Order: sequence, then structure tokens, then C-alpha cells
Amino acid sequence: MEKLNVSEIKETVSANPGSYILHGQISGIHRKLTKTNKPYFEIEITDSTGSLKLKAWQDSKAFTQSESLQGNEWVKVQGHWSNNEYGIDARDWEIQELETKEVEETLAGDRRTREKQSEDYKYIKQLCHSLGDPRLRTLCLSFLERFGDRFRRSAGARNLHHARRGGLVEHVAQMMRAAEALSDAYTVLNKDLLITGVLFHDCGKMWENSFPADSFTMPYDSRAELMGHISIGTEIANTLWREIDTDTIEEWKLFGPPSEKVRIHLIHLILSHHGKIEYGSPVLPKTPEAIALHHIDNIDAKLEMIFQGYEEQEPLSEEVYSKVWALESNIVKPLEKFDG
Repeated sequence: MEKLNVSEIKETVSANPGSYILHGQISGIHRKLTKTNKPYFEIEITDSTGSLKLKAWQDSKAFTQSESLQGNEWVKVQGHWSNNEYGIDARDWEIQELETKEVEETLAGDRRTREKQSEDYKYIKQLCHSLGDPRLRTLCLSFLERFGDRFRRSAGARNLHHARRGGLVEHVAQMMRAAEALSDAYTVLNKDLLITGVLFHDCGKMWENSFPADSFTMPYDSRAELMGHISIGTEIANTLWREIDTDTIEEWKLFGPPSEKVRIHLIHLILSHHGKIEYGSPVLPKTPEAIALHHIDNIDAKLEMIFQGYEEQEPLSEEVYSKVWALESNIVKPLEKFDG
């Protein structure tokens, strides 16, 4: 029986329903009632590529097995997978506990995701090393040294976009690629500042959307609830700036523009990147780099959501899919690239 990850199951079973194995962690389990008051379990299973929900009906083996589950178990799910009007479904499925080696392999992620996130992190690090302004370069490298591990296991969001372990690295790397391209097109932009703003804009999500080192289950953090990722990110940037060696800061006094002005402009990027007061930014974008950062962030998030929608939303016709909530409309398949 072929072993697939969550993403592969979503891609595969519409055209090729069949018997497959999935390794993952139970990230949610809820006992519910049908319209006729019969009990069933809704179980969410998560791996490095995403999550899906399965229903265990009262007369199934999976229902009996589900009664003893507490949540967070590492499991092997095998059964006959298909896709119907309600989404991904499995018939005659069963649960087995994973062995220690299987848990370690699952937590490390599938090869494609692992390789992509490794390349993304390598790109981020190289780009930070290449920054011309030594103040911003020092700050970025200090961030990666201090928070690199936590950064690499954080998500871009809890639900909407890049909502997976390592998703924050993917989001930041793609935004940096866009920032590089935009800086080449609009050469008046301060490229070093914009790249640094991309790295720091969502760094507060290392508390708001962070996974433990040994789990795919994202906890809720009281600091994140009380402060939000914009406030936390501002605090991180300010703290790292002020912790830099005093001899280095003395040298910076020779540079222009003044270092304090550089710091304030970076903080403005973090504070304004949501674009509007009602979206959570305490200030509106008021510089070219702040405007660019806001739109780069918005573009990457929305493109991620629409491509994810093609995999997860209900097809309404051959080319139209049901509404993606954050995009506020049904979505339509894109035009294929020209093939001569």
C-alpha cells in the first residue's frame, strides 16, 4: 500500500481514489452527533505538508479506536481514500501507533518540503550576508543566530496562509525574492532596509504561530495573545539592536544616514505592514519601503491562499472552485502558460 503525505493525498485522490497510508499526528479530536443523534468522531491529522479531517462513524473500527485517543498521538492511518462533495474522505480506515523512528521521520517532513525549506533558509541567510548596510546586516545575522531554530519551525499563520511547520521561512523567502525583484525595478527603494523589513515583519509569529520542537500541534501562547505579533516583532528588533556590541555602535556613528534614523525606519516597516489601522497596524505605511513591504506581504499571502484553494475547495465546475473565505470570492483555474 503506497504511503502519501497530506498534500499528496489531496492532490491524488480526486483522480485516483484508492488505498493509501498516511503518517501524521492527531492535532484535533472531537466527539459529535449526527442529525439522528448517532455519535461519531471528527479527527484532524497533521504532517509537515498540512492537515485533513476524517470522520469515524459509530459502526466502524476507527470509531472504536478513536474512543481511546487523547490527542497528539503519532499514528499511521490506512484505508481507501476518495474525494466527494464534502472533501477528502476515507472508507474502512484504521489507526496504528507509529514507532519512534517513524515519528522522527514524520516530524522531519517529507523530502520535498524538507528540501524546499532548507533551500529557502539558505537563501535568506545568503541574502542577509549580502546586505550593504553593516548595521542592518549585523542585525539580520544576529536574529538568525539567536532565533534560527524557532524561526524554522514557525508557521506563517494559524489558518489562512503558510499555516504549516516551516511556513514562516517559506513566506519570508518568497517575499525576499519579490523584494529583490521590486528593488531592481524601482531602484530608488532602499533595498537593504526593505529586505530587513521582510525578515522582521512577522518575526513575532515565532510566538503567535510557533510549533514545539517535537510536535505538529501549535499551542496558544499568552504573550502572543496579550501583545500580538506586530508588538512582539517590534520588541525583538529593538532588543537585538540595543544588544549589539558598543564598540560596533561607536563605529556606526561614522555612517550615514544616522543609525537611530535607520532603526526608526525599520520599526516603521514592522508597525505598518498590515497596511491599515483596522487590520491591526498601529500606523499606516508612510515611506516607499513600507508601502512596498505591505503589498509584497499581501501578494504572497493571497497567492498562497489561491493555490491552496485549488487543492482544498469544492469544485463547482471544471474550472471554478468554491469561495476562499479570505479572498472573498469563488476562485477560477488560471490560464495555462503558453506552450509553443
